[in-house]
Amino acid sequence: MKMTSTAPGASTFPVEVSNISQHGFWLLLADEELFLPFSEFPWFRDVAVSKILHVERPSSNHLYWPDLDVDLAVESIRHPEQFPLVSRVTV
Repeated sequence: MKMTSTAPGASTFPVEVSNISQHGFWLLLADEELFLPFSEFPWFRDVAVSKILHVERPSSNHLYWPDLDVDLAVESIRHPEQFPLVSRVTV
């Protein structure tokens, strides 16, 4: 499902959730595919699929899930070792 910003004058960059598994999900960003494992991005683990699919990319390095109020820098997905702070969700 492709989602883009519709605000007048806003830049839009393509993003698509290409697959979801029990371990995480894949995002297509133009010609790049990135995997977000639930072990490193736990705030996506127990949510409805529709909330994961509703993703926006307001700029080339910014992803936003409005239904979850989650913001991520694309670089934090590409290089998680450079972003050691991970949310801890109590299960």
